[in-house]
Amino acid sequence: MASEELSKLGIDRSIAPVRSRRRRKWLWLGGILLIAIAGGAWFASQPRTITVQTTPIVTTYPSQQFVVINSTGYVVAQRKAAISSKASGRLEWLGVAEGSRVKAGEIIARLDKSDVQAQVEGARANVQVARATLEQAQAEERDASSSLKRTRDLIAQKFVSESALDTAKARADRAVAGVASARAAVGSAEANARNSQVAVDYTVIRAPFDGIILSKNANVGDMVTPFSSAADSKGAVVSMADMSTLEVEADVSESSLSKVSVGQPCEIMLDALPDARFRGTVSRIVPTVDRAKATVMIKIRFDAIDSRVLPEMSAKVSFLSQPVTAEQQK
Repeated sequence: MASEELSKLGIDRSIAPVRSRRRRKWLWLGGILLIAIAGGAWFASQPRTITVQTTPIVTTYPSQQFVVINSTGYVVAQRKAAISSKASGRLEWLGVAEGSRVKAGEIIARLDKSDVQAQVEGARANVQVARATLEQAQAEERDASSSLKRTRDLIAQKFVSESALDTAKARADRAVAGVASARAAVGSAEANARNSQVAVDYTVIRAPFDGIILSKNANVGDMVTPFSSAADSKGAVVSMADMSTLEVEADVSESSLSKVSVGQPCEIMLDALPDARFRGTVSRIVPTVDRAKATVMIKIRFDAIDSRVLPEMSAKVSFLSQPVTAEQQK
């Protein structure tokens, strides 16, 4: 009896390992749960990448149904010039800037003319001297002619010898030659004076046609020469273009040339003016092929010039099978 009670009071050591294992299991589960919660919180805190599917939008116009072929090119002024002087000298005055509108014959610039102006004054003085010499020769001719007439009258009356008549004739001939020489001298002096004046006129640079100044190539104080080859000298003073002659020059492959003809209607779009479309017409087909690119240059004129259109703008050209109206371009 007593031994049974004592055995009940003893400690069962087999239960302790079981409880220890259960405790470790719950610790592992708790750790995993904490890691999962922390990972979820970190993932939730990161910015989300949203994938958006895009679809390109293409704008269509009623006129596109008439497109035969498309091409690209540039706006080019068919009438343009690099304006230079006809004389050499230092640029004294420049009256235009980029964007200035000028009329044909308008003065653009002037060179220093002090040297050539002095030559003009000298040439004019020489003209006056030559004319005075001519007047003296003409007076001598009149006197010699009168003397010859008197001598002939005296010969008829036998008051003078034949030698006196010969002398009078010789004097009259010299007087006639002197007048001719003096007239030639006057002509030469006047020609020199005109040439000197032309040299002065060449110091004035004028616009050859109506247009807009595209670039300024020289400044006041620069040396300007007609054909600039010397160091520190300028050739062209300004470059200008007639904006009424703007056309698009586009290249078309020679295999597609049969689809293009002079007078064919076109639609022009400029990269600089994406919201505007212009009507045009094929004006010329350049009669040569670029061997390297296998293309032919086509020139398209604008049916109406827009002041926003500028030289060297890039352009897209659609060659159409028939003309389009303003409504069909909308």
